[in-house]
Amino acid sequence: MFFNAKENKLVKSYFKGGHVIEKAVDQSALKELKSEVVRNILIKVPKLKNQAHDYILNDIHKFLPVSKLNDFRLDILHKINKSSNFRKNFFYIAKSYLETLVGNELAMQYRINLSIQYPKDNSSLLDVHADTWSGDSPFEIVVWLPLVDCYRTKAMYLLEPKHLKAFNKNFGKRKFQNSEILFQSIKRKVKWIKIKYGQVLFFNQMLPHGNRVNSEKETRWSLNCRFKGVFT
Repeated sequence: MFFNAKENKLVKSYFKGGHVIEKAVDQSALKELKSEVVRNILIKVPKLKNQAHDYILNDIHKFLPVSKLNDFRLDILHKINKSSNFRKNFFYIAKSYLETLVGNELAMQYRINLSIQYPKDNSSLLDVHADTWSGDSPFEIVVWLPLVDCYRTKAMYLLEPKHLKAFNKNFGKRKFQNSEILFQSIKRKVKWIKIKYGQVLFFNQMLPHGNRVNSEKETRWSLNCRFKGVFT
């Protein structure tokens, strides 16, 4: 395999930090994908039909109570995964980076996941974990796509590879009674992802990661999907 300078830089950055953030390859596919999500929102919340897309996404918590959030999310999730173009557009957004980091013979997760995290809501938390702890392949890579700008607690965190050896040593000793104690043990070492709409995050799902209560004033919307080489 022969990489150019840009591809070599991408690979080195990924292995060093356990993640990379890059500009989405196909911006028109990204725009179409975001528009499809908004169209499905408006079916449930038609009063927002004349509002800008970013306002609809960032401020949805002002118009839909948290008690209805999970059913709302599942309804949108079902509709986007039934769409004939949604998975294709998601792939095109990340295509060239995936071919560099994983290869060009790819298997794509069948269903794309959707996360919606309201401000101050503790019902949408994903405790610290690594996907491999529950049996996912160590050869997978996660593509994490924000539909809004994400920063601080409106985003996600991960533990970079430089801290992994010490973490695994303590984790192997079973020092942690629950996930909150586990997070507190790495709280000062995790990296909070700062990523804008129009960018895409690739990360190693063997690294501990998760989210916390969103203490910002806006709602977080993000999509994620796993990819792996067919022959791994």
